[in-house]
Amino acid sequence: MTLHDARGYRDAVESALADGCRFAGLHASAGGAVVHAALLDPDGTMRLESVRTEESTAPTLVDVAPAANWDEREAHDLYGVRFDGHEPLRPLVDHDLALSHWTVPMRGDDAYQVVVGPIHAGVIESGHFRFHVVGDRILHLDARLFYKHRGLERAAEGHTLAEGARYVGRACAACSVANGLAYAHACEESLGLESPSELARARTLLLELERVWSHLNDIAAVCAGVGLAAGNNLFAALTERARRLNADLTGHRFLFGGVAVGGSSLDLDAHAVGDAREELEAIGREAARGWRELQFSASFQDRLPNIGVVSRDDVDRLGTVGPSARAAGVAIDVRSVSPLLDYAGFECRLPDRPDGDVRARLEQRALELEQSIEVALPLLDGPVRPVAAAPGAAESTIGVGLVESARGATLCVVERDADRLRRVRLRTGSYANWPSVAYAATDNLLPDFPLINKSFELCYACADR
Repeated sequence: MTLHDARGYRDAVESALADGCRFAGLHASAGGAVVHAALLDPDGTMRLESVRTEESTAPTLVDVAPAANWDEREAHDLYGVRFDGHEPLRPLVDHDLALSHWTVPMRGDDAYQVVVGPIHAGVIESGHFRFHVVGDRILHLDARLFYKHRGLERAAEGHTLAEGARYVGRACAACSVANGLAYAHACEESLGLESPSELARARTLLLELERVWSHLNDIAAVCAGVGLAAGNNLFAALTERARRLNADLTGHRFLFGGVAVGGSSLDLDAHAVGDAREELEAIGREAARGWRELQFSASFQDRLPNIGVVSRDDVDRLGTVGPSARAAGVAIDVRSVSPLLDYAGFECRLPDRPDGDVRARLEQRALELEQSIEVALPLLDGPVRPVAAAPGAAESTIGVGLVESARGATLCVVERDADRLRRVRLRTGSYANWPSVAYAATDNLLPDFPLINKSFELCYACADR
């Protein structure tokens, strides 16, 4: 971490971005007295550029890194930090009831608004989508989440590092491994612990098992979005099988408790590993068969192209991550630069048509589903035993972890006093991508939004943490 004055902070961030770094997150610390900006170097190295606020004010980064928009708004709502140059600084977590305070004004003779949520007909979490439309065409979308913000980051403060894992791991069931692993890596960096190969193997296996069921579920969701019941049922059934496999291996369908600070308790004998390989291979075969059916369903395929486009330039500007970025042809995947995990020789795959639309995002998930199974199977080549991280590096009071979740890069920053948490910041792939959903909706037809939304298939809970 490098602590700057206001001018030095801006200069350092601008210089890093010019050198090819990507903005990875921003948060306030020390009760709002310090702001940290996380940047990812092309080689996978994380850096923190920090500034001490003056009268609770820090320079904005939104003009040089638009992806900082949500982060700065959240820091303002929760810590009272004002960002000089960020105008208007609309509320994000603090739900101001005045529409003019959090929505973008749209005026015109034919413009009107359509309001969806925050309560929905299904079992999804709360989210408010306010569409500004002319006819059926969306001019702009104001999205409001954080209706069930639980304050997990603040609640974790003062607890031990081991206890903090429960707060982070419960932020989102769908991302429990990725979130927990980012937290564990951050704690272990701060403690000077290193991952032996067996620990890297166990954690990589858990991460890919989470990705397998997530991508199966997301393919099913897109099928549901176009009304293809057969496709939805097939991939939903495969999702259930993958979750049951998770339960057989770890005792929990969502892999809760699989990741711990300083080690892994995953314990699989040869019989369990063999059964897991057999079931994972069978799931892969069934998924491949189902995918071929989807590819040759003309009515299904006709609904996917040129909808909800996020281009390569949009990815760079908005900070889009994960499959949604790769679907636009941007080859960024934390797994390619993960020295703490077992991804030797990993190269991210891109779709043949990286158009950044619904079709490309769906095809990207099918590619990654196949790849995740390819990665996981060799990791099931023998018993998996509990293993601990080993001392081997210098300690520090702050640590950073970055993990590729099913939805994209997930960042966790931990600050500690001895064995107690002073601050924890969790910025998930869903959190990073929600602004891209709102952008992707623009200039599309209102009836297409459910399909656009499902093609991202982001977590509400990752924002409501």
